[in-house]
Amino acid sequence: MSIILKSNQLTVVVSTKGAELQSIQKTDTGAEYLWQGDPTYWNRKAPVLFPIVGRLKDNQYTYKGQSYTMNQHGFARDAVFTVLEETENRVTLQFKANEETKKAYPFDFSLCITYTVMEDKVSVEYAVQNTNESEVLYFSIGGHPGFNVPLTEDTAFEDYYLSFLPRKSRKQIPLSGPFADPAQTTLAQTNTTLRLSRELFENDALVFEVKEKNTFSILSDKTERSVSVMFENYPYVGIWSVPGKEAPFVCIEPWHGIADTVDASGDLEDKLGSRSLPGKETFTTSYTIQLT
Repeated sequence: MSIILKSNQLTVVVSTKGAELQSIQKTDTGAEYLWQGDPTYWNRKAPVLFPIVGRLKDNQYTYKGQSYTMNQHGFARDAVFTVLEETENRVTLQFKANEETKKAYPFDFSLCITYTVMEDKVSVEYAVQNTNESEVLYFSIGGHPGFNVPLTEDTAFEDYYLSFLPRKSRKQIPLSGPFADPAQTTLAQTNTTLRLSRELFENDALVFEVKEKNTFSILSDKTERSVSVMFENYPYVGIWSVPGKEAPFVCIEPWHGIADTVDASGDLEDKLGSRSLPGKETFTTSYTIQLT
């Protein structure tokens, strides 16, 4: 089922499958900013990453001595959510633990995702509740929205660049295959703009450590159209396009979590970036997409 949200500037579509954004359009022009999921390159649009971010070694982890299997980015992106509340510009969707999820993830949880459309912005809020009284909940969560690049027919992918605010250097964690390699962390020049190119993604995603408030933007000197993703207190952000293809999109992905490291033990309690939530507590976080 699709839900349509509107502000005075935007028309936004959300699906109950995966609680995934399907479209972000400027109402006056009909210009589409969200990647539309062409399977030639990548068949998703803006999946929610839960209860893991990235890939596990051998797609497996252990918890309390038992082994579990889970595919990249977890199962929320394929789950059917229930609509809890809906207004003209806001919707809250929920997905809860069940018998099927416990085969891969032996925890009690409630995941609520709220989309709010305000003028030229879309707010995305995650609320993870540990519904168990005594067990600690271990999880990761993140966004994966893809944006059309180029944003106009008369511009090219290489006409765009990434801008980072605040302008300062940030630690970059390289990937070895699909896995994080923190021992090889370098200092990235995010104190300046970064021109988009296909070579930029030849080793998959760019992964940065971040702190406090950040705004990552996709801009061009040849058009006024742009996308900015604003987030606060996320420890990581990924920037990704499909390696080895002329994929016409770029993802900006705020994460509370990261792929397994190259030397990961496989124990969920030791997983880099994993969050722990005591019984009956709720973790909330959000990010905002702004369009011009």
